[in-house]
Amino acid sequence: MALNKAKEIVSSFPVVIFSKTYCGYCRKAKELLTHLGASFKVIELDEEKDGDEIQSALTQWTGQRTVPNVFIGGKHIGGCDAVLETHQEGKLVPLLTDAGAIANTYAQM
Repeated sequence: MALNKAKEIVSSFPVVIFSKTYCGYCRKAKELLTHLGASFKVIELDEEKDGDEIQSALTQWTGQRTVPNVFIGGKHIGGCDAVLETHQEGKLVPLLTDAGAIANTYAQM
């Protein structure tokens, strides 16, 4: 049931971060996405009654146990390091744009 819930959430939003409120890596990933002007859904697993079950389901689904667990356009990106690396490679903004999480500024010019 938790796996279905996680998949439903991921398919319902352009960007989803499964997070914990006290996690510094989660904060860093959320700050980067906010800085880029992305809209995203945050699920704070430590505030969800079934947060432990969702985190276990995410581990089964993605092979990643830690948070943040980031999805863009329904695709698993990974944790904080993966998000930062994707950004440093110049690939994060195009992913966010393609997912509809940020406006394509070039199209407006």
